[in-house]
Amino acid sequence: MDAKYGFGKTVDLSFDAAVEKVTQELQKEGFGVLTDVDVAATLKKKLNQEMPPYRILGACNPPLAHRALEAEPSIGLLLPCNVVVRQDAAGAVRVEFMDPNAVLDLVNRPEISRIAGDVRKKLERVMQSL
Repeated sequence: MDAKYGFGKTVDLSFDAAVEKVTQELQKEGFGVLTDVDVAATLKKKLNQEMPPYRILGACNPPLAHRALEAEPSIGLLLPCNVVVRQDAAGAVRVEFMDPNAVLDLVNRPEISRIAGDVRKKLERVMQSL
């Protein structure tokens, strides 16, 4: 993935196995999945459009979220951390992570930048474990 707002990799897993594995690895780093949006199912239902499997997992690490909310109460607009598991047209499965540094740098506060750095390290460990 070559974007300023995220990072990720192609995994050698089925789509369902990738969702399960990334959820487990997030838990090891203290994240829970608060939301799970099945984009493909939603587009099929609402627009009758087909697309490869695509899920957006809204991950939250409560202690880090609490620190961020104490430092900047409106930071909830930028939470939770989104993790995308998607299958491309060729069948490859990708797991992609929102870069908290890119998003939380919008706040331009040193304490938020430190928290973003902590979150990024945890998400990088999740990515490496896949």
